Parts: sequence; C-alpha cells; structure tokens
Amino acid sequence: MNRLILVLNLNASVDKRYALADFAKGKVVRATSVQNTAGGKGLHVANVAHALGADVVTSGFVGGKAGEFIEERMTAKGLRGNFTHVAGETRSCLAILTDDGAQTEILEPGPTVTASELADFRARYTELLADADVVVASGSVPQGVPKAIYRELIEEAHAHGIPFLLDTSGEALEQALPAKPDFIKPNKDEIEALTGRTVTSESDVQRETRAFADAGIPFACVSLGADGSLAMADGKSYRVHVPRIACKNPVGSGDSFVGGYATAIAQGKSPQEALRLAAACGTANAMEEESGFVRREVVEELLPQIEISEV
Repeated sequence: MNRLILVLNLNASVDKRYALADFAKGKVVRATSVQNTAGGKGLHVANVAHALGADVVTSGFVGGKAGEFIEERMTAKGLRGNFTHVAGETRSCLAILTDDGAQTEILEPGPTVTASELADFRARYTELLADADVVVASGSVPQGVPKAIYRELIEEAHAHGIPFLLDTSGEALEQALPAKPDFIKPNKDEIEALTGRTVTSESDVQRETRAFADAGIPFACVSLGADGSLAMADGKSYRVHVPRIACKNPVGSGDSFVGGYATAIAQGKSPQEALRLAAACGTANAMEEESGFVRREVVEELLPQIEISEV
C-alpha cells in the first residue's frame, strides 16, 4: 500500500548550476554549462521520493515567474503541488562548480511572506494532514515566517499521530527540537552551534546523536560525506559505510538521503532498512549531474553495497 508523504518546502528556489573552469573575484567569468532546475531542499526530497514510487504532495510558498517555472517543472515530472502563491518572487540559488572540485553556493533570501499568505499556508497544511502518513519539512524559513513555524507544524502533526521528519538549521532547528521531530540530520557545524561542544571525531558525533536520542528524538543522523554517516535510531547507534563512486555533483545528496528515509518510513520499513535506502539515495544523487535526482535502478544496485553495523 502506497502511503502519502507530505513534503514542506517553505522557501523554494530555482536552482542554477554553473560549471566553470575557475572562479576569480573581480573578473569576467564564462560558464561552460548552465543548468536550471526546480529546487529547494523539499523539492529535492519530493523528487527522490517520487522516483522511488512514493505518493508525494508538496506544499509551501511560490511566487512570480520563478514560482511558475517551479510548478511547470514539477508538473512535467508528475509531481503534485499544493502551494500558497505569494506576491513576492521566488528566489534563485546558485551553485558554482569549478574544475578543481570546489563548490561555491550563493543563496538568495527569498520573498517576504505576509500574514495572510502565512494563514493560507497553515490552512492548507491542516487540510493536507488529513491524508498524510508522513510529513517531511526541509530547508530554511522565508522572511515573514516565524522561526518557530516548524515547532508548531510538528506539534500539529503529532497531535494527529503523524511522524514528522525535519531537515533544517539555525534558529529554526533550535526552536523545533523541543517538539521532538522524529528525524533530524544536523551537520557538525550545526551541532556545535546548538550545543557549544566541539565535534572533531566519530566518537564525538556518536556522543551527540545519543544526546539527541536522550532528548526524545527517535532518529538523528550526521553525514560524514564520502565516509558515510553515523546515526542513532530507536536507541541503537549505527555506522554506515557507502561505496566509493565517481562523484559528478554532490549538491542534493543530503536531501536525497531524506527522500529515501521518508519513502522507507512510509513503506513501514525498519529504521535500519530506512537508513540503508537513505544512504543509497544520497550516494546515487552524487553520481548524477542534476541536483536532488536519483535513478531508481541505480539506487537498487547500491543497496547491497551499503554496509551498516551497530556500534
């Protein structure tokens, strides 16, 4: 049975990917290739879950010609959207990749959401929860939206018995944690900012994921990049190793991880099985040129290559 995943992308974007030989400040730089895609972390999650065969609907805010572009691209891919349309223009986010493998990102702040636009979204969210089995919220909070929004959305979902997976950072993450999201994926810098503790080793990461578990968060995962990840799931600590690959574009791998995990949870899989699918999706994304994109057959080939051990 296909259960519905509701994906929230409050600060959607048009993702622009520029390939350059080199990037020099103050110079005229010509791109060797350009790619424009419907983006934002939540859109990447939805795209991956849809590629895996999940039933997905995406909500959030879009506006202007950029918002129209996003909705058109989603429709072309067979993705369902239920967005609040705002007066402002949806942002663009630039990823600049150079031949030396470095990646520079320029992220616009996005439009300012009005009180009436926020109220429209909240009403949509309440309606969508009636059919949702899993909620995923990914990305930053746009201007005009309170930083406590994720905490409020988690509380509403939990009141209906619906698990809520959260992938955000900064104050939005800090304010959401007391509501005990069912999934978080902070990186090393975000953990240090939250706790004030230094994270330099895998044992440090394991200590912090256990602290999240002690705080009532069922699943916490920290990516170690090409070396895999460490996760705490339902009180057990896991070390995940992923195969070495030819990396084409790492942008969106974290979002693909979330998309894989959400799909597995919607399918009723165990935390360890969900972790395996998530890791395969994150790896599969890095093998593609497009951000937040996986091929189902590649994911399936990678699944037996993901090594998970309890630590």
